[in-house]
Amino acid sequence: MTEIAWQGIFWGSAAIFVWGYAGYPIFLNLLASKCRHTEKNTPQILSNEAPRISVVLAARNESAAIVAKIENLLRSENIPLHEIIVACDHCTDDTAALAEAFAASGVRVLRLDEGSQGKAAALNAAVAAASGDLVLFADVRQTFAPDTVARLAAWFTDPANGAVSGSLEIQRAAAGSGQGLDAYWSLEKRIRAWESKLDSAIGCTGAIYMIRRSLYEPLSNDTLLDDVVVPMRIAVRGSRVRFDPEARAFDPQELSGEREQRRKMRTLAGNFQMLFRYPGWLLPWRNRLWWQLITHKYLRIAGPVLLAACCISSVMLRHYLLYRMAIFCQLVIYGLGITGLAMHGVKKKLLSIPAAFLLLQISIIRGFLFWLKTKRLGYGGWK
Repeated sequence: MTEIAWQGIFWGSAAIFVWGYAGYPIFLNLLASKCRHTEKNTPQILSNEAPRISVVLAARNESAAIVAKIENLLRSENIPLHEIIVACDHCTDDTAALAEAFAASGVRVLRLDEGSQGKAAALNAAVAAASGDLVLFADVRQTFAPDTVARLAAWFTDPANGAVSGSLEIQRAAAGSGQGLDAYWSLEKRIRAWESKLDSAIGCTGAIYMIRRSLYEPLSNDTLLDDVVVPMRIAVRGSRVRFDPEARAFDPQELSGEREQRRKMRTLAGNFQMLFRYPGWLLPWRNRLWWQLITHKYLRIAGPVLLAACCISSVMLRHYLLYRMAIFCQLVIYGLGITGLAMHGVKKKLLSIPAAFLLLQISIIRGFLFWLKTKRLGYGGWK
């Protein structure tokens, strides 16, 4: 291969990587800052005729948390809940019985007892049984602020909105390597807010989002990333997907490196699955959000390949000072990342941010392998 080709690989890979991880957020911020603040960018006050809201909880052996979650939902302010549907996917503990004790408060239990069918199947069954105008998806572990449900529902006074995600507030990490993950999650929420202001956020947070029930399309049982597939289908049909940072859910678990890596691996595997299952979403004439989807979701999972291309091409061009400097910079970043992972208790951004960056690239590789495994063996969709 010629020197020009290696230089093209180096600069092309570097440019794509920088655009995906830094250029896109900066560009979104600039575009969003130019948008005029209109009523459509903020939730409206609900009218006296509030919509009927069905809450869907897909659960598997959640006896330790289900009571607290239901009680938290029932304390929602400013808007009544039409029903809470708990879909128990082959629960072998007391989850169903504990939830049924709230039947007088509008709680319904669906027992899916014919073997574990997975989260996506539980969501399908619950939405099919729902009778509300709006469906609120939530996980069992998190708690909502008292005004969260009302804030989410308020967005649907605008008929253009088909889905809205709230903000998941995760307890700050104690370990040093987790601090980089804190920064990553904070940036992710900013990106969703900017995307929402321009048109639509790419995906929602599975622990807290609401849709119009009429827009729900049943998921394949092996779906890994339901909280992106559901809102993307809604966006492709022409509705907007919004993000409300003030509609909060609180996660009691600390954002540790090990836990986040497992969660991120599954999420990234879902991105690979989505890429190959919905190729039409990449076409501008079929999906107005195509460039945002590519940059926000797919360029990230290309990270290890782009970094490898930069590394190999810079080695091939090492007789130039510029590329020797590039090799040195790469070694420094990877070295700091490895040190940060090894010394995860050290709370220094110099180590924690490279550690989080390296952890993400490792998770992408593991996510790809996990996706290949799901294609071969199947997967029920639970963590």
